[in-house]
Formats: sequence, structure tokens, C-alpha cells
Amino acid sequence: MHYVATAAGGFFAFTDWTGIGSFEFVGFDNFVAIFRDPSKIGALLNTLFLAFASIILVNIIGMALAVGVNRLVKTRHVLRVLLFMPVVLSPLAVSYIWKFIFDFNGPLNEALRAVGLDAWTKSWLGDPSTAIWAILIVLVWQHTGFSMVIYMAGLASVPPEVEEAAAIDGAGLWKRFWHVVLPALRPAIAIATTLGIVNGLRTFDQIMALTGGGPAGATETLATQVYKQAFALSNFGLGAALALMLALMILVFAVIQQRVAAAPED
Repeated sequence: MHYVATAAGGFFAFTDWTGIGSFEFVGFDNFVAIFRDPSKIGALLNTLFLAFASIILVNIIGMALAVGVNRLVKTRHVLRVLLFMPVVLSPLAVSYIWKFIFDFNGPLNEALRAVGLDAWTKSWLGDPSTAIWAILIVLVWQHTGFSMVIYMAGLASVPPEVEEAAAIDGAGLWKRFWHVVLPALRPAIAIATTLGIVNGLRTFDQIMALTGGGPAGATETLATQVYKQAFALSNFGLGAALALMLALMILVFAVIQQRVAAAPED
């Protein structure tokens, strides 16, 4: 049934269906309209920005946390739970918590006022120049724990004897990480990056809860445009076209990433 629904959605991307009643086959008109609409191009750019910026930050921070927690002895189990906890929370619940933090009278601005930085206070989610960055912070905060767990599983495959031998040979901490640990984490990097691409490109809940795509369309993405076109504006054909484009983007980037990860090392 999943594949039938997907195929039906792909078909309606080439029609002018409104969700009910009859429809006409319009070919690629919906896709032409997408690329002629500046708001849709902006949504596409926002989608790519959130996806790739979150992938880079989540992977770097997640790997750093995994290496750090893996080396701790007494408190590592508690830290694992605390760092992974945001992952299991509802995206909507997390978003509403951060919405309160970013509020003009919220904790973030209150902290800035407390240290004399009143000029820095602003409506973080109401300012087009900062709203997209606020959403990025929320995404990174919630997804980093998942990446950390993947890298911790990868670190379990690194024999301690290899690191010890490298240390005896005079390799410093950075050289041991770069030449011993990082190569062993290559499969974990592939998994974390692929899942990050999928999650980043289809980000929806956080945006709808935090900004609804505003202000002035500054945080619109393909996922939010799909919802608005198909269900709010009853333009199901255009919404299906946007959904098909998003699905193809996810597929293409996932395949490229897997090919790169599978490429043999020099």
C-alpha cells in the first residue's frame, strides 16, 4: 500500500487536482511553476541549508561527544542518557520549549540583559535574519544524541591495543584519532550522514511549531510548502509536485553519499 500511495502521489504531481473532483493532466506545468516562483526557490534553498548545515554540525558534535564519553569511566552511563534524551522527546514538545527560550521575554534575552547585552536582545523567531538559525539550533540540539550513539557503536569496533600501539610509537592524541579512530568510524559516518540527510531534508514539525514558515517566508522549506499547497490551499497537484521533488532530492543525495562512503580509500 505504501508503494501504491507513493505512485499515486507521483501521478498527481502532473495534474491540476485540487484534492476532490475531476482533474486534468498538465504535464510538467507544476514543476515549471515551482522554479518560476521565488518563494518556492527560497524554500528549496532553506531546505538545503538546514539539511547540510545540520548534518555537518550534528556529525562533528556527535563524534566529539562520543569520543569524550567513551573515554570517561565513572559518569559515562549517566552522560549517555542525558545526551541521548532529546532524541526520544517529541519534536513538537522540544520546539515549544525552544520557542519559549527564544521568546522576546524568554530566558535567552533575559540572560543577555542580565550581563548588560541589552542591544543584542531581539525576537529571534520573528526576525527573518535569525529565525532560520534558531531552527538550526533546535535541529542540532535534538539530533546530536542520535549521531553520538552511532559513533559510540563505531568506537566499540576500535581495538584498544591498536591505539595503545600507536601511542607507544609516539603518536599524539590527534594523530591517533586521525589515523586510527577515524578510519574505523567510516561505516558509522556513512550511516549517520545518510540518516542526517533524510531527516534534514524532510524537517517539518520543528518549523511549523516554531515559525510556521515565517516570518515573511524566511523559514519555509519544501516540506512546509507541500503541506500548505496540498492541504491549506487545496492545490494538491502542486503539493504533490513539491513532494515528488523532495523525495527525489532525498534519493539522489542518499545515493551519492553511499557511493562516496563505499569508495575505496587510497
